Amino acid sequence: MRHGDKINNLGRTKSHRVAMMANMASQLITYKRIVTTLAKAKALRTYIEPLITKTKKADSKEQIMHNHRLVFSYLNDKASVKELFTVVGPKVAGRPGGYTRIIKLGIRLGDNAERAMIELVDFNEIYGKGKGEAAAPAKKTRRSGASKKKAESTSDSAAEPAASEEPTAE
Repeated sequence: MRHGDKINNLGRTKSHRVAMMANMASQLITYKRIVTTLAKAKALRTYIEPLITKTKKADSKEQIMHNHRLVFSYLNDKASVKELFTVVGPKVAGRPGGYTRIIKLGIRLGDNAERAMIELVDFNEIYGKGKGEAAAPAKKTRRSGASKKKAESTSDSAAEPAASEEPTAE
């Protein structure tokens, strides 16, 4: 039984799995999207999202350097760390989480494995905003919109009788 076993081992030893995740994360940061199997994409999401979050948490110069070193210990690639902190980090600064998107692509013909594309959300021009528009910070609210809808419907109903009165020509 696998009670409480939350990690997907992907049929690999720990050292192989860590090396594979580091390589896939570096490639995702470099190319902004990669195609892999669905299981690897889901495992990569849990690996890379905390690293992207570390690019946003920086209060002092020491904290920035500490975060650089922590991320480098996971990625082992200077170019990817630099790309993450200079390009990806500022672009996702307003996003509260959910930096990656997984899109299923169907099965692979050779071995019937489910394929998926994992991509960084803010770098997709099709689904997101265009290049000219800046990403606005996300609104944080827990209130329901019921009172707002009620106010709009009462103002609309008050405006309708005045607009519907038209002079009739007899």
